[in-house]
Amino acid sequence: MTKGPRMTALHLSSASGPCTRWSRVGAASVLTAAAVAVPALLPDTAPRADAASLARQALYVAASKQGAPYQWGASGPNRFDCSGLTLYSFKRAGKQLPRTAAGQYNTTRHISPTARRPGDLVFFHSAWGIYHVGIYAGHSRIWHAPKSGSRVRLEKIWTHNVWYGRVG
Repeated sequence: MTKGPRMTALHLSSASGPCTRWSRVGAASVLTAAAVAVPALLPDTAPRADAASLARQALYVAASKQGAPYQWGASGPNRFDCSGLTLYSFKRAGKQLPRTAAGQYNTTRHISPTARRPGDLVFFHSAWGIYHVGIYAGHSRIWHAPKSGSRVRLEKIWTHNVWYGRVG
């Protein structure tokens, strides 16, 4: 998986241009190096670093599927529904998830909105239960497969009726 051109789709600000792109790529390289080096230096941090790396990889996979068409019940590699996109993304990163959004919610570690970070799952809920899931990309945005007739995209979270879960 290449991180060069695909990484630009993960940018979370409106800044653009070669300098911004390269500085973000450099920052991502530093963060990746830290995630790999810290567990070796501090063994107690290994599970956290592994979870962060897993989440980041799943986020990259979801972003790489930008523009893929929505299809109910599809879980890739070319068509997705919401939970199919999260299932596919985490599977490619090395973690198996249940097929449905509710099943995925039940297997994640539930976290507060203030603890959310890129790669966490965002579960949309109503009085009838969980009805949608996406992958948090930062700055209140998610990668998701919205609905029939749409395509995988990055979009601002549109409601406060969300819960967050961390895949471990």
